Amino acid sequence: MNDAHLHMVVNHFPIIGTILGFGVLIAGMFFKNNSVKNTAYCLFIVGAIFAFASMATGEGAEEMVEDMPSVGKQIIHEHEEMAEKLAIVLYILGLVSIAGLYTNIKNNAQAKLVSFLALTIAAVGIFLGKQTGTSGGEVRHTEIRANTPATTNGENANTQGAEEGDND
Repeated sequence: MNDAHLHMVVNHFPIIGTILGFGVLIAGMFFKNNSVKNTAYCLFIVGAIFAFASMATGEGAEEMVEDMPSVGKQIIHEHEEMAEKLAIVLYILGLVSIAGLYTNIKNNAQAKLVSFLALTIAAVGIFLGKQTGTSGGEVRHTEIRANTPATTNGENANTQGAEEGDND
């Protein structure tokens, strides 16, 4: 398994885990069930750990693809910048989730406040996760780039030009 493959294996859970945790936390708050809230906090903590792993493997993945045709360093740079923002939010969410677990276990009066704080941070994480996932997908999936024109037969113009250039 190379660095790019490892990065693709670990980079999905921070986004998906945050979305799942968000839904589970809403359910826990709605049903006033600390066990369900604790499950959400655990998802957020694991998401933060996977965010760390994703950041740790990102540089190796970048080195493997940055000089490939149709990738470009600007696309990777935009993805990296967005991923750094997401990672910071998920690290904070992980710490708040540890506090949430603690306040729930101790039946602390601040437990409800921590739940709302975690929910708010998770919402920000979902927004940044969407941006990060899209910019990461654009690295190799030229068809999802906003500024890529499509030809009449549905092929990407950039890909078609590269293929025509290969025949010379």
